Amino acid sequence: MKPITVTESRSALYQAHEFAELAGVTVRALHHYDRLGLLKPAHRSEAGYRLYSRKDLARLEQIVVLKFLGMPLREIGEVLQQETATLPQTLQHQQQVLTEQRRQLDKAIAVIAKASQSIGNGDESDWRLLASIIKEINMQNDKTWMGHYFTEAAKAKIEERKALWSPELQERTDKKWKELYTEVQASLHEDPASDKAQALAARAQALIDEFTGGDPEIQKGLTKLYSDRSNWPENFKSPAPPEVHDFISKAMRARKN
Repeated sequence: MKPITVTESRSALYQAHEFAELAGVTVRALHHYDRLGLLKPAHRSEAGYRLYSRKDLARLEQIVVLKFLGMPLREIGEVLQQETATLPQTLQHQQQVLTEQRRQLDKAIAVIAKASQSIGNGDESDWRLLASIIKEINMQNDKTWMGHYFTEAAKAKIEERKALWSPELQERTDKKWKELYTEVQASLHEDPASDKAQALAARAQALIDEFTGGDPEIQKGLTKLYSDRSNWPENFKSPAPPEVHDFISKAMRARKN
């Protein structure tokens, strides 16, 4: 990012294309940050065009740094709204995320190197090993991006609950969710406040409570996760279509009213 020289006026204001060139970003990026509420210039020209200041440049530098560290724009907005004292914790968490990603990449690189030595011999076991590593990395990536929706305390509680979550229990729970999603799909025409919809909502809440243990902090993270479905990674496949999740959400809201 290009710094403003000392000869420039502290009160200088820049139009979007000037500020974009000065900061080393695109005008499109500036408009996107504005729409998200990350960088809203306080000044406008008489014609209504955005005007950026030195203060906006400092804000943009924070956005660029956090984005470079792999933080989603949604989470960047939350960080910038908080006190500066939270920045060390935020950076520490992001360091842990990047360290885990590096560990996964190192593991993948080692497996690829090993497979490359014998792949010419037609050893199918190497391909199976590569496929298994790719699957593991994808699963780890899923956990990484999902973690952004939970507080550190909530993630610690989830780790504690894993001790109670056996493979058999996971299999039974997955089956229950699959059955529930199928029934919801067939009931999308129902009024969310109807008895049938409310019964489906109650079953969904029971399954959620089984995962959260009734902990409100974990529940809050889940709510944030599912309310932000439009920003989920493209390679992540939701277990149910959006309309099914929307129906369950509406039924649950009707249940609380």
